[in-house]
Amino acid sequence: MQMPVPNPAILARKAQIVRRLQSVLPADAVVHDPADTRAYECDALVAYRCAPLCAVLPRTTAEVSAVLRICHEEGVPVVPRGAGTSLAGGALPTADCVLLGVARMNGLLEVDYPNRFVRVQAGRTNLSVTGAVEAQGFFYAPDPSSQLACAIAGNIAMNSGGAHCLKYGVTTNNLLGVTLVQMDGTVLEIGGGFLDAPGLDLLGVICGSEGQLGVVTEATLRILPKPEGARPVLIGFDANEVAGQCVSDIIRSGVLPVAIEFMDRPCIEATEAFAHAGYPDCEALLIVEVEGSPAEIDEQLARIIAVARRHNPVEIRESRSEAESARIWLGRKSAFGAMGNINDYLCLDGVIPVSDLGLVLRRIGEMSREYGLDVANVFHAGDGNLHPLILYDANKPGDLELCEEFGAAILKLCVEVGGCLTGEHGVGVEKRDLMGVQFSDVDMEAQLRLKDVFDPRWLMNPAKVFPLVLTAGRRAA
Repeated sequence: MQMPVPNPAILARKAQIVRRLQSVLPADAVVHDPADTRAYECDALVAYRCAPLCAVLPRTTAEVSAVLRICHEEGVPVVPRGAGTSLAGGALPTADCVLLGVARMNGLLEVDYPNRFVRVQAGRTNLSVTGAVEAQGFFYAPDPSSQLACAIAGNIAMNSGGAHCLKYGVTTNNLLGVTLVQMDGTVLEIGGGFLDAPGLDLLGVICGSEGQLGVVTEATLRILPKPEGARPVLIGFDANEVAGQCVSDIIRSGVLPVAIEFMDRPCIEATEAFAHAGYPDCEALLIVEVEGSPAEIDEQLARIIAVARRHNPVEIRESRSEAESARIWLGRKSAFGAMGNINDYLCLDGVIPVSDLGLVLRRIGEMSREYGLDVANVFHAGDGNLHPLILYDANKPGDLELCEEFGAAILKLCVEVGGCLTGEHGVGVEKRDLMGVQFSDVDMEAQLRLKDVFDPRWLMNPAKVFPLVLTAGRRAA
């Protein structure tokens, strides 16, 4: 994976740049010792590492603005970082960049229950947003698997979703406004605590822009009344393709579950060894959850179970208590940790039409045999957001490269059947060189011109999203 050659002039001015940053930040907010900057050398895509020139940890929008103004004047690239949970290398530094972390910006700024929104600093963790309002009967809907740790800033950057996005949508459907600091330090207020904003939909441009256009420091988020109740059913099948067809048929039936999650045998076995959730011995299982009053839940689950029975399930396990619900979800919530307990893996993120789940799962299995690498599938089946986990040996020469080649083949397949390169993990560096599979040169040029407007010197989050061959002429310090 290629990255730009560090600018020697910036490296030579490190001491000067650090002094200027220390002049606008508290002493402990500028990390510049090489031993300390190693803590920021990668995000959750750990296959690639590079320590930044230095890291800064501001606490306010004003401090972020001051930092960006200095970096703009010095011609220094800036890499924004939320909690570092990105699986696509979205916060991977370059050796000549200032890494700007928002982890200390975690305040709750405003809660408005009548108008159903909260305003938070962007370093606040996803789960803590719900934690701040649940006592009053509200919650924040997007729920990435990393929600205990991931920051709202990163959720906005990657337009994150989660298990319950089938019903409630992803971040863009729950985001009302942001405070954005541009590369030159200019502070923009976009949207706010109301349903829609006048003028151009700049909020739609910012959400999912992967730190290319500026640093989000504050966010206004939609909160929703908690449903009266929720209950899942676990359904086991003897083939991945059958489980995929069942998902399609559930959606076609007119029932809208809050979540439909999929796990295949390798993932089931790993989670059983790790979490002991008591899952059935089967090739694939679905966890389907619905919400509403007790009568509504019973009616929806009855319809879902009727659909499932047409596919000859190995087992149907309908939850009857909170304890049973927690046990059904236990393995799914533990899946990524369980897989990491047994092997190195690359977690992919692609989207396909739900009607093609069976076809794509069969092709992934065939490609697994072709490449000689095992795959575990665990994903948000209701909206076709796949997360194949390709297992490899990081200590075996050539295995990472083979794994990446296999991953690229899977993502190309997603596009081929009418899907997309990414659902919620973003492009980052992982899929940067696959953008031409999804977009024509004309399509990408339109995106590049938008970047030109917000960041004319191309200093924000360098070497991400766009193929380097298309951006070399635009990068200028």
